[in-house]
Amino acid sequence: MKLQQLRYAVEVYRQNLNVSDAADALFTSQPGISKQIRLLEEELGVPLFVRHGKRMVAVTAPGKVVLETAERILREVQNIKKIGTEFAEHDRGTLTMATTHTQARYALPQVVSAFVAQYPGVQLSILPASPLVLDKMVLEGEADFAIGTELGPSHADLRKLSCYAWNRSVVVPDGHPLLSLNRTLQLADLAAYPLITYESALLDNTAITRAFAQAGVDIPQVALASADTDIIKTYVKLGLGVGLMASMAFDAEADKGLQCISAEHLFEPSFAHIVLRTDSYLRGYAYAFLALFAPKLTREYVETALYAPLDEDFSI
Repeated sequence: MKLQQLRYAVEVYRQNLNVSDAADALFTSQPGISKQIRLLEEELGVPLFVRHGKRMVAVTAPGKVVLETAERILREVQNIKKIGTEFAEHDRGTLTMATTHTQARYALPQVVSAFVAQYPGVQLSILPASPLVLDKMVLEGEADFAIGTELGPSHADLRKLSCYAWNRSVVVPDGHPLLSLNRTLQLADLAAYPLITYESALLDNTAITRAFAQAGVDIPQVALASADTDIIKTYVKLGLGVGLMASMAFDAEADKGLQCISAEHLFEPSFAHIVLRTDSYLRGYAYAFLALFAPKLTREYVETALYAPLDEDFSI
């Protein structure tokens, strides 16, 4: 059994059983991948994939177990490589994070600037993504960690560490009727207009859906949903609806033509959080980045959280 065979099998699974796409991802040939998977199956004595002609169409029951184990093995091999590099070159390497547009655009610039100045030999990559896929990107090893803004269901292989609280504001064009209210904004006022907000905001049990449910107010029609805050502001300016977004993403100078109304009294705060795999090995400079983003995320704190039982709470 070879690591290469495990890598080929796992990549085929990740590419939705498309051997051609797996070959492109691994810079090798399709026949070579098919041959090595066949050899692996012969050695194991069980098929990993269900085939229809030459195509792979499903994963067998033993195949699921083998692939899950192979993914763990490949992650540990990568961790071993990182350990060697850590001691050989402590200030050189790569660091990849996945995060939302709002975090990348409004929360991270100063952190990234400070990190790059401190670790010029580290290649930093930021992968903007929807909040809905951040967990998956960390689970599948596409990112060393993620910075998210909505806590989803817990996964046994992940830890989520809360960093800071944030809340929302309503954004409207100049002259909008909501600016003429002679009282504090209420949910019923907001519900009278089409809403433009984050695509994850109106999923079950978010701060927004809970607030409307508790107030007995119907959630307004959603005119447009996007993970990109700048897109939200663009379409608010065009008059498509009323924007509801993170307060930090509004800049009075940069966002001329728009007005911001605080909605922090309407919704409970949410928390930005770091998503990590429990079996990940972080280089020293990764801990430095986390501490720059949230000073409480010391190496000791993060390592304690990574190896703690799932039911321990690190969200506060």
